[in-house]
Amino acid sequence: MDQAGAPGNAVGAFRRMLVWISGASAGLGAALAATIPFDAELVDISRRGGTPGTHHVAVDLANPDMWPLVEEDFNRRLATFDGDGVVFVHNAATLTPLGPAGAVSTAEYTRNVLLNSAAAQVLGHAFLRAVADSKLEQHLVMVSSGAGRRPHEGESSYCAGKAALDQWVRAVGLEQQRRNPGCRVISVAPGAIDTDMQAELRAARADMFPEVYRFRQLEAEGRLAKPEDVARTIWSLLDRDVANGAVLHVRDIT
Repeated sequence: MDQAGAPGNAVGAFRRMLVWISGASAGLGAALAATIPFDAELVDISRRGGTPGTHHVAVDLANPDMWPLVEEDFNRRLATFDGDGVVFVHNAATLTPLGPAGAVSTAEYTRNVLLNSAAAQVLGHAFLRAVADSKLEQHLVMVSSGAGRRPHEGESSYCAGKAALDQWVRAVGLEQQRRNPGCRVISVAPGAIDTDMQAELRAARADMFPEVYRFRQLEAEGRLAKPEDVARTIWSLLDRDVANGAVLHVRDIT
Protein backbone atom coordinates (compact mmCIF):
# COMPACT_ATOMS: atom_id res chain seq x y z
CA MET A 1 0.00 0.00 0.00
CA ASP A 2 1.05 3.62 -0.54
CA GLN A 3 2.90 5.10 2.47
CA ALA A 4 -0.01 7.44 3.08
CA GLY A 5 -2.68 4.93 2.21
CA ALA A 6 -6.32 4.66 3.11
CA PRO A 7 -7.42 5.36 6.68
CA GLY A 8 -7.33 2.50 9.13
CA ASN A 9 -8.78 2.42 12.63
CA ALA A 10 -5.72 3.13 14.80
CA VAL A 11 -7.09 6.33 16.35
CA GLY A 12 -10.81 5.96 15.85
CA ALA A 13 -11.23 3.56 18.75
CA PHE A 14 -9.29 5.71 21.22
CA ARG A 15 -11.12 7.08 24.24
CA ARG A 16 -8.37 9.37 25.46
CA MET A 17 -4.88 10.36 24.29
CA LEU A 18 -1.87 11.93 25.96
CA VAL A 19 -0.31 14.36 23.48
CA TRP A 20 2.84 16.46 23.56
CA ILE A 21 3.44 19.12 20.89
CA SER A 22 6.66 21.07 20.79
CA GLY A 23 6.24 24.65 19.63
CA ALA A 24 2.48 24.63 20.22
CA SER A 25 2.33 28.32 21.08
CA ALA A 26 2.36 29.61 17.48
CA GLY A 27 2.10 28.75 13.81
CA LEU A 28 1.53 25.14 12.80
CA GLY A 29 2.03 24.01 16.40
CA ALA A 30 -0.87 26.15 17.60
CA ALA A 31 -2.99 24.85 14.72
CA LEU A 32 -2.13 21.27 15.67
CA ALA A 33 -3.19 21.98 19.25
CA ALA A 34 -6.47 23.52 18.09
CA THR A 35 -7.46 20.71 15.72
CA ILE A 36 -6.79 17.53 17.72
CA PRO A 37 -9.54 15.16 16.54
CA PHE A 38 -9.86 13.13 19.73
CA ASP A 39 -10.14 13.61 23.49
CA ALA A 40 -6.68 14.58 24.67
CA GLU A 41 -4.58 15.64 27.60
CA LEU A 42 -2.37 18.14 25.80
CA VAL A 43 1.11 19.35 26.75
CA ASP A 44 2.71 22.37 25.06
CA ILE A 45 6.53 22.23 25.02
CA SER A 46 7.64 25.78 24.25
CA ARG A 47 9.20 28.92 25.64
CA ARG A 48 6.10 31.11 25.59
CA GLY A 49 3.18 28.82 26.32
CA GLY A 50 -0.29 30.35 26.40
CA THR A 51 -1.91 27.68 24.24
CA PRO A 52 -5.54 27.29 25.46
CA GLY A 53 -6.39 24.07 27.26
CA THR A 54 -2.83 22.82 27.62
CA HIS A 55 -0.26 22.05 30.26
CA HIS A 56 2.95 23.99 29.63
CA VAL A 57 6.53 22.75 29.84
CA ALA A 58 8.53 25.98 29.66
CA VAL A 59 11.78 25.22 27.86
CA ASP A 60 14.08 26.72 25.26
CA LEU A 61 14.74 23.69 23.07
CA ALA A 62 17.88 25.27 21.62
CA ASN A 63 19.39 24.87 25.10
CA PRO A 64 20.54 21.28 25.71
CA ASP A 65 20.44 21.83 29.47
CA MET A 66 16.65 21.98 29.22
CA TRP A 67 16.13 18.78 27.25
CA PRO A 68 16.05 16.62 30.42
CA LEU A 69 13.02 18.63 31.61
CA VAL A 70 11.08 17.31 28.63
CA GLU A 71 12.18 13.75 29.30
CA GLU A 72 11.10 14.13 32.93
CA ASP A 73 7.68 15.31 31.78
CA PHE A 74 7.33 12.33 29.43
CA ASN A 75 8.07 9.93 32.26
CA ARG A 76 5.98 11.68 34.91
CA ARG A 77 2.81 11.95 32.89
CA LEU A 78 3.07 8.45 31.44
CA ALA A 79 3.41 7.02 34.94
CA THR A 80 -0.14 8.10 35.84
CA PHE A 81 -1.87 8.19 32.46
CA ASP A 82 -4.73 5.67 32.19
CA GLY A 83 -5.92 6.38 28.66
CA ASP A 84 -5.41 4.59 25.39
CA GLY A 85 -2.55 6.14 23.48
CA VAL A 86 0.34 8.58 23.46
CA VAL A 87 1.56 10.98 20.78
CA PHE A 88 4.57 13.26 20.53
CA VAL A 89 4.58 15.76 17.67
CA HIS A 90 7.95 17.49 17.41
CA ASN A 91 7.15 20.68 15.56
CA ALA A 92 9.50 23.28 17.08
CA ALA A 93 12.02 24.73 14.63
CA THR A 94 13.78 27.93 13.70
CA LEU A 95 14.90 29.56 10.45
CA THR A 96 17.19 32.06 12.16
CA PRO A 97 19.78 32.93 10.96
CA LEU A 98 18.98 33.30 7.28
CA GLY A 99 22.17 33.77 5.34
CA PRO A 100 25.21 31.91 4.00
CA ALA A 101 27.29 29.71 6.26
CA GLY A 102 30.35 31.71 7.20
CA ALA A 103 28.50 35.03 6.96
CA VAL A 104 25.99 34.83 9.82
CA SER A 105 26.24 34.89 13.60
CA THR A 106 27.99 31.81 14.99
CA ALA A 107 25.82 31.92 18.12
CA GLU A 108 22.60 31.97 16.07
CA TYR A 109 23.91 29.28 13.73
CA THR A 110 24.68 27.07 16.73
CA ARG A 111 21.18 27.56 18.15
CA ASN A 112 19.73 26.60 14.76
CA VAL A 113 21.75 23.36 14.64
CA LEU A 114 20.83 22.48 18.23
CA LEU A 115 17.10 23.06 17.77
CA ASN A 116 16.55 21.74 14.25
CA SER A 117 18.81 18.69 14.38
CA ALA A 118 20.05 17.76 17.83
CA ALA A 119 16.91 18.50 19.85
CA ALA A 120 14.72 16.55 17.43
CA GLN A 121 16.86 13.43 17.78
CA VAL A 122 17.42 13.65 21.53
CA LEU A 123 13.78 14.35 22.36
CA GLY A 124 12.64 11.64 19.98
CA HIS A 125 15.02 9.25 21.73
CA ALA A 126 13.69 10.38 25.14
CA PHE A 127 10.09 9.76 24.08
CA LEU A 128 10.94 6.27 22.82
CA ARG A 129 12.68 5.46 26.12
CA ALA A 130 9.62 6.69 28.01
CA VAL A 131 7.19 4.49 26.06
CA ALA A 132 9.49 1.47 25.71
CA ASP A 133 7.64 -0.63 28.31
CA SER A 134 4.17 0.74 27.57
CA LYS A 135 1.43 -1.28 25.89
CA LEU A 136 -0.39 1.89 24.80
CA GLU A 137 -0.73 2.86 21.15
CA GLN A 138 2.29 5.05 20.38
CA HIS A 139 2.98 7.67 17.70
CA LEU A 140 5.97 9.94 17.15
CA VAL A 141 5.47 12.55 14.40
CA MET A 142 8.38 14.69 13.29
CA VAL A 143 7.46 17.86 11.37
CA SER A 144 10.03 18.16 8.62
CA SER A 145 10.38 20.41 5.57
CA GLY A 146 10.91 20.26 1.85
CA ALA A 147 14.17 22.05 2.65
CA GLY A 148 15.46 18.72 3.93
CA ARG A 149 15.27 17.38 0.37
CA ARG A 150 15.94 20.49 -1.72
CA PRO A 151 18.84 22.77 -0.73
CA HIS A 152 18.19 26.49 -0.38
CA GLU A 153 20.94 29.08 -0.28
CA GLY A 154 20.87 30.89 3.04
CA GLU A 155 19.29 27.97 4.92
CA SER A 156 22.19 25.52 5.24
CA SER A 157 21.67 24.68 8.92
CA TYR A 158 17.88 24.44 8.52
CA CYS A 159 18.19 22.23 5.42
CA ALA A 160 20.76 20.00 7.12
CA GLY A 161 18.67 19.74 10.28
CA LYS A 162 15.55 18.62 8.43
CA ALA A 163 17.53 16.15 6.30
CA ALA A 164 18.99 14.69 9.50
CA LEU A 165 15.51 14.45 11.02
CA ASP A 166 14.18 12.53 7.99
CA GLN A 167 17.05 10.04 8.06
CA TRP A 168 16.63 9.60 11.81
CA VAL A 169 12.97 8.71 11.21
CA ARG A 170 13.88 6.16 8.53
CA ALA A 171 16.41 4.42 10.80
CA VAL A 172 14.29 4.51 13.94
CA GLY A 173 11.24 3.30 12.03
CA LEU A 174 13.18 0.14 11.15
CA GLU A 175 14.13 -0.31 14.80
CA GLN A 176 10.58 0.11 16.03
CA GLN A 177 9.35 -2.64 13.71
CA ARG A 178 11.15 -5.04 16.06
CA ARG A 179 9.11 -3.89 19.07
CA ASN A 180 5.67 -5.21 19.96
CA PRO A 181 3.90 -2.92 20.21
CA GLY A 182 6.26 -0.55 18.49
CA CYS A 183 6.00 3.20 18.31
CA ARG A 184 5.08 4.36 14.83
CA VAL A 185 7.61 7.00 13.84
CA ILE A 186 6.96 9.17 10.79
CA SER A 187 8.13 12.45 9.28
CA VAL A 188 5.88 14.87 7.40
CA ALA A 189 6.79 18.02 5.51
CA PRO A 190 3.91 20.51 5.74
CA GLY A 191 4.69 22.60 2.67
CA ALA A 192 4.37 26.39 2.47
CA ILE A 193 2.01 27.59 5.21
CA ASP A 194 0.76 31.06 6.13
CA THR A 195 2.72 31.43 9.39
CA ASP A 196 5.26 33.76 10.98
CA MET A 197 8.07 31.55 9.63
CA GLN A 198 6.90 32.27 6.09
CA ALA A 199 6.75 35.97 6.92
CA GLU A 200 10.36 35.73 8.12
CA LEU A 201 11.38 34.22 4.78
CA ARG A 202 9.60 36.97 2.81
CA ALA A 203 11.28 39.68 4.92
CA ALA A 204 14.79 38.37 4.28
CA ARG A 205 17.35 40.28 2.23
CA ALA A 206 17.92 38.79 -1.21
CA ASP A 207 21.69 38.79 -0.76
CA MET A 208 21.26 36.60 2.35
CA PHE A 209 18.41 34.43 1.02
CA PRO A 210 18.19 34.46 -2.80
CA GLU A 211 14.93 32.47 -2.89
CA VAL A 212 13.08 35.25 -1.10
CA TYR A 213 11.31 36.25 -4.34
CA ARG A 214 9.79 32.78 -4.77
CA PHE A 215 8.27 32.90 -1.31
CA ARG A 216 6.98 36.43 -1.85
CA GLN A 217 5.33 35.21 -5.03
CA LEU A 218 3.65 32.32 -3.20
CA GLU A 219 2.10 34.78 -0.77
CA ALA A 220 1.09 37.22 -3.50
CA GLU A 221 -0.62 34.42 -5.46
CA GLY A 222 -2.49 33.14 -2.40
CA ARG A 223 -0.70 29.80 -2.53
CA LEU A 224 0.12 29.52 1.17
CA ALA A 225 -1.86 26.81 2.93
CA LYS A 226 -3.89 27.54 6.06
CA PRO A 227 -2.20 26.11 9.18
CA GLU A 228 -5.43 24.46 10.35
CA ASP A 229 -5.88 22.61 7.06
CA VAL A 230 -2.34 21.26 7.20
CA ALA A 231 -2.76 20.34 10.86
CA ARG A 232 -5.86 18.27 10.09
CA THR A 233 -3.98 16.43 7.36
CA ILE A 234 -1.16 15.63 9.78
CA TRP A 235 -3.58 14.32 12.41
CA SER A 236 -5.22 12.13 9.77
CA LEU A 237 -1.94 10.22 9.42
CA LEU A 238 -2.51 8.65 12.83
CA ASP A 239 -5.58 6.95 11.43
CA ARG A 240 -3.96 5.71 8.21
CA ASP A 241 -1.97 2.68 7.22
CA VAL A 242 1.36 4.53 7.13
CA ALA A 243 4.57 2.52 7.19
CA ASN A 244 6.87 2.90 10.17
CA GLY A 245 9.74 5.18 9.17
CA ALA A 246 7.75 6.87 6.40
CA VAL A 247 8.96 10.28 5.23
CA LEU A 248 5.99 12.12 3.73
CA HIS A 249 4.92 15.45 2.29
CA VAL A 250 1.39 16.77 2.75
CA ARG A 251 1.00 17.29 -1.01
CA ASP A 252 1.23 13.51 -1.47
CA ILE A 253 -1.45 12.74 1.13
CA THR A 254 -4.92 12.26 -0.34
